[in-house]
Amino acid sequence: MAVAFPFSAIVGQDEMKQALLIAAVDPTIGGVLVIGDRGTGKSTAVRGLAALLPLQRAVMGCPYGCDPAAPAGACPFCSGPARPAKREAVLVPTPVVDLPLGATEDRVVGSLDLEKALTRGEKAFEPGLLARANRGFLYIDEVNLLEDNLVDLLLDVAASGENVVEREGLSIRHPARFVLVGSGNPEEGELRPQLLDRFGLCVEVRTPTDVPSRIEVVRRRDGFERSPQSFADTWAAADGAVRATVQKARKRLPKIVISDDALGKIASLCMAAGADGLRGELTLMRASRALASLEGARQVQPSHIRAVAASVLRHRLRRNPLDDVGSTARVERTLRDVLPA
Repeated sequence: MAVAFPFSAIVGQDEMKQALLIAAVDPTIGGVLVIGDRGTGKSTAVRGLAALLPLQRAVMGCPYGCDPAAPAGACPFCSGPARPAKREAVLVPTPVVDLPLGATEDRVVGSLDLEKALTRGEKAFEPGLLARANRGFLYIDEVNLLEDNLVDLLLDVAASGENVVEREGLSIRHPARFVLVGSGNPEEGELRPQLLDRFGLCVEVRTPTDVPSRIEVVRRRDGFERSPQSFADTWAAADGAVRATVQKARKRLPKIVISDDALGKIASLCMAAGADGLRGELTLMRASRALASLEGARQVQPSHIRAVAASVLRHRLRRNPLDDVGSTARVERTLRDVLPA
């Protein structure tokens, strides 16, 4: 297995790393969209996060990785007529699945198992990428270049949490709940609004503009490429600390208090910024709570709301033709008015 560049060794890009950790703590936030220049560590951060994620319990033999404590009702393995009498649990890595731009629909949703069909005459289902990503992360690089038919498919599955396959005499329904992570360069095309709205957080990454940071990026990347395992071993303790923080934050999350006053500030902020719909309030509440849990706080503070506001709101603002500043600047201006430090 290829060694991933350590998450802790990424220089700068604090907003991106914070957003990915928040999504790891609370998958219900809705995923992360990373927009920015080429060569700024977008793919590196996602693959580094995969190595940080703790092992999770899954039903032995289940191709969808169902939780033994709460198997999905739609799972044909755990709930079908041939389900195992006893659900034995195994520890497996949290799945992080790449969805390549050139993937066919059959590869994504699954298809008829041709080997069984030809050798045994059986109509069996061969699970696709969505099945592998269940209870994990689905990563799409250059998501703004994804074909429209796959965008429509992802929208349906993201909304329902299930993948339904009706083709070639097959009728299969299986769980497909995953955190969607996408990256892209806005210069190469815009993302469809329907898919953009599905991402809970949207972060911007930029090429470092100071010489020391650029030197450190080059030095670390060169060290990794010369000896990946040795470099990873050097950062193992730092990555281990981040992994422990995520595990503790997950356990602490249900106990984090968010007061009516904090909810009022969140609602006022979304209204003042001109966010479309109410998904902004819900996501801002969840992201603030997850950040509070990561930091070991007992309740959400205004500082937590301020820290995640831009990530939550920058892709949800209504277009204002009379305001020529960017969405990030609009959020920061609204923060100064509604929630000053």
